[in-house]
Amino acid sequence: MKLQKLHLTLIVCLTILFPLVRSRASAQKAASSLDIPGTTAYTEPYPEALEMPEAGPVKGWSDAGVTLAWYGQIRTPGKLNLAVRLQLPEGSTSTLRMKVDDRDLGVRKVLGASGPVLVSFGSIDLREVKAYRFALSGMKKSGKEFASVESLLLDGTAAKNALFNLTPQRGAPSVHLSYPVPQGEDVQWFYNEVTVRKDPVWSYYEACGFARGYFGIQVNSPTERRIIFSVWDSGKEPTDRDKVTAEDRVQLLAKGEGVVTSDFGNEGTGGHSHLVYPWKTGETYRFLVSARPDGASTIYTAWFYFPEKESWGLIASFRAPKDGKYLRGLYSFNEDFDGANGQQLRRAEFGNQWIKTVDGRWIELTKARFTHTALGIYKDRIDRGAGVIGDRFYLTNGGFKAESIEYGDEFNRAASGMAPQGTLPDETGKSTK
Repeated sequence: MKLQKLHLTLIVCLTILFPLVRSRASAQKAASSLDIPGTTAYTEPYPEALEMPEAGPVKGWSDAGVTLAWYGQIRTPGKLNLAVRLQLPEGSTSTLRMKVDDRDLGVRKVLGASGPVLVSFGSIDLREVKAYRFALSGMKKSGKEFASVESLLLDGTAAKNALFNLTPQRGAPSVHLSYPVPQGEDVQWFYNEVTVRKDPVWSYYEACGFARGYFGIQVNSPTERRIIFSVWDSGKEPTDRDKVTAEDRVQLLAKGEGVVTSDFGNEGTGGHSHLVYPWKTGETYRFLVSARPDGASTIYTAWFYFPEKESWGLIASFRAPKDGKYLRGLYSFNEDFDGANGQQLRRAEFGNQWIKTVDGRWIELTKARFTHTALGIYKDRIDRGAGVIGDRFYLTNGGFKAESIEYGDEFNRAASGMAPQGTLPDETGKSTK
């Protein structure tokens, strides 16, 4: 009886309210079709407004001010049929609207049922090959929620070869620049400059990365920004620093005024330091990190140039055990460290990279190699790129804009010839030439 009731409900919905809807099974059998999970969409403008379980529908959609938006690359021009599969309690009603970019596909009144409901929004002709935004909005509802959304269904010519994220990973892929160093050089200092152009919350822009640590700036919330410097422990513990023996632990030696220090884990373990600092989009900031071997350990120290003070300030200094080497494996990156707003573009420029060798020579680094994390669970993301603008490299991730650069590509920027000038700090944090 229950199955008969569900069957009758679906027939009524398909023949009266939603004549162009296709079921999940028929969509998957079609030559050009996609079934895109609701939990791969983004909640806008509030990134964490709804429940996004790894399996099952999106839940908790009660606010008419929240839109559920999918992003994807349409690669074949033509007609696209759109539908949404959702759950709505029997007897409830909701009125929903669908837009593709700025084109309104209209509203549909949805009648709840004992099983999934399929809602057609008709078809649209898409002529441009590019990324599109598919936005589902709630207009009216009789119950507590508009619906629990299972998936967006697309078929038609324009669905052929379309690329949408189909995994639970909604974060933008990380993008990296590695800077090759002339063979045989012992690098004591690494200098870099960063100008952030696009800075959604939960973004980290790393200026001076090296084999044992990383140093950059971060957007932690709409009201808080930080400078972060961290150094990894030795050993292979991936998660819990309490499991790291004393002989493998990084040791804090010094920190600057106002700097907070702590442990970190879940990405390897180590010593963390940060300073809450209101760095600004569009301004260029200067970073400097040094390495001083000390027996079987190395002392890594990071400084940030404070433009309002016109001087370098110490962030922190850590002793890293089981090392005894100079700086190596130099790199920069952009990271989306939360994942709830991976549809937003992140962009930063990295320029005027220099190293200083143990014999006091400054050498400019003008070559970079591009890599990214868009592998495995990120396989459906192609919005990761890099290039050169003027005499600077840039990195971009998120935004669902297709990029042409490939993993492992190398490129060069024009040399500035402007080695770091003025007063530089020494290993103790004092000023020196």
